[in-house]
Amino acid sequence: MSQQVKVWFDAEGDFLEVLFSEEPGYMRETAHDAVMERVDADGNLLGFSIMQVSQFSAGKPLVAELTPSRVQ
Repeated sequence: MSQQVKVWFDAEGDFLEVLFSEEPGYMRETAHDAVMERVDADGNLLGFSIMQVSQFSAGKPLVAELTPSRVQ
């Protein structure tokens, strides 16, 4: 089964957002200062955002841990 993913990039704001779902949710901090995760009220991962994308080196990947979706 496939799943649609939406990717938004705002060059002026230097901001990238990836959404797995359009469900209502809120942004939550992660251990990485530039990464926020979007979760629903139950803590299920809906997407994530990366701020100041241009600050990252092309030769070194950004690594961040996201909270997995909870099994229902």
